[in-house]
Amino acid sequence: MVRRGLCSVGSLAILLLFPGVASSQSGCDHLTATGNAEYPPYLWRDPDRPERLIGANADLIQQLGTRLGLQIDVVYVGPWSRAQEEVKAGRVDMLAGYFLTKERERTLDFIDPPFLFTPSMVWVRKDGAFAYHQWADLIGHSGGTLVNNSYGQAFDDYASEHLSLEAVPTASQAFQKLMLKRNDFVIFEQYPGIALAKTLGIDSLVKALEPPVSSEGLYLALSPASRCLPRSLRDRISDEMSKIVASPLPQALVDSNLARWSAQQQAGLNP
Repeated sequence: MVRRGLCSVGSLAILLLFPGVASSQSGCDHLTATGNAEYPPYLWRDPDRPERLIGANADLIQQLGTRLGLQIDVVYVGPWSRAQEEVKAGRVDMLAGYFLTKERERTLDFIDPPFLFTPSMVWVRKDGAFAYHQWADLIGHSGGTLVNNSYGQAFDDYASEHLSLEAVPTASQAFQKLMLKRNDFVIFEQYPGIALAKTLGIDSLVKALEPPVSSEGLYLALSPASRCLPRSLRDRISDEMSKIVASPLPQALVDSNLARWSAQQQAGLNP
């Protein structure tokens, strides 16, 4: 099932003025996808080809392309906030892993069901840990997050009204500010947080508090502004993703990419 976003006025005008554009959309020789480049084991930059993203999400998207008979390149276009803007503008066709919110659903087409679920944690310095059992326990503490990031509609709404969160472009910056004691906690996903802490050499100094603030689905999200995604192809993508999600493949890809990331770290290959 494709959850429809709103097509841009500019794209609609082009289709009305130049009907031939619609028929040429399916003629694109390949599609592009992007995502959060600081997100192992889901996505990270390829040490050998930094313009490319690798990880569980990239492997899944390329499996989707194989099933569709299409080439899908998973590319690095900049920080997470920039990646989202590139897809909204139609310069990249899809986001490989996006949490669903009401605001995001107005601008992109989400493919149901989500292909994975990931918990988002409260990360703290071990020497600065505080009692935490529920969202209200974060009130009065300064927190860090990423620009344009979401942790599910319910938590986003609560945080907007009750919490003090400073948004920065990258997760590395958020954790560095945590270590400098400029924030008391960082909200970030579990596995990517573990991987990033190891990369920064602070895994013995930070920890994730239980319970998670949320456990949200990672969706494939398509750009309504893309010229390479006619409605017929979007429906085929939805059908194939449903089959993939019903299989053991998504979790198997997470497991294999955890091992892949760890091997790269041990070999000192990660940029």
